[in-house]
Amino acid sequence: MAKFIGAFLGFLMGGPLFALLGFGVGVMFDRGLKQAMGFNYGAERERIQGVLFETVFRVMGHVAKADGRVCESEVAQAEAIIAQFGLTGARRQEAITLFKEGSADEFQLEPQISDFMSVARTQPLLRQMLLEALLTMALADGEVDSAEKTILLRVAGYIGVSARDFQRLLDMAMAQRQFHGRGAGGQQSARSSASELQAAYKAIGVTEAMTDAEIKRAYRKLMSQHHPDKLIAKGVPEDMMKIATEKSQEIQAAYELIKDSRKHG
Repeated sequence: MAKFIGAFLGFLMGGPLFALLGFGVGVMFDRGLKQAMGFNYGAERERIQGVLFETVFRVMGHVAKADGRVCESEVAQAEAIIAQFGLTGARRQEAITLFKEGSADEFQLEPQISDFMSVARTQPLLRQMLLEALLTMALADGEVDSAEKTILLRVAGYIGVSARDFQRLLDMAMAQRQFHGRGAGGQQSARSSASELQAAYKAIGVTEAMTDAEIKRAYRKLMSQHHPDKLIAKGVPEDMMKIATEKSQEIQAAYELIKDSRKHG
């Protein structure tokens, strides 16, 4: 802020040259103020990463307990998600411990989400990443049951996502799963192409009535939201990047199918 004030005052005093000098003085003032306050961007990002990681796996455990108990299949789902995240060693054990804490009877959702919002209130990408990770867990068996959906809707409400927007994210996530592990541009069978094409439009959050340009914009926006550099800069832990990478691959495969169908349709 000081750099802009300095530039403005400098301009008033002596024109462009003094504005430049004022800007430089302001930069040094801002830098000195941050040092004086002990502000550490690296430490702040590390704190954000820790809160997000804790929230993801504790709430995953809570979602798994949605029907009153954690069954063997849900434990297997959790193990699969941990593997999907690429967690090993101490990090894997930490995730398991957090999952168990979330599935405990005494776990309370609201304080955990409040802690998360303390670092994510102004970070929509972090809030989206949380929901996507939780939906990945809930959809591990191919569907989201009513008890799981109730909890996920509560989470969405706490982080400022409307029920309508949550349903849209859920529909997109379900459609994107159909493209999991598939390379972009793969050949589709004539029998399944119609249903897969419908899933492809849902996966990107668009409709057949949209123009090629509108669909391309929606696709690029999704790819940008899942770009590793952007997510890491916002505080997403590096060992959670695998899920974003796989999501990008699913989105790309869906988009390639749409492009191919419009080219030959």
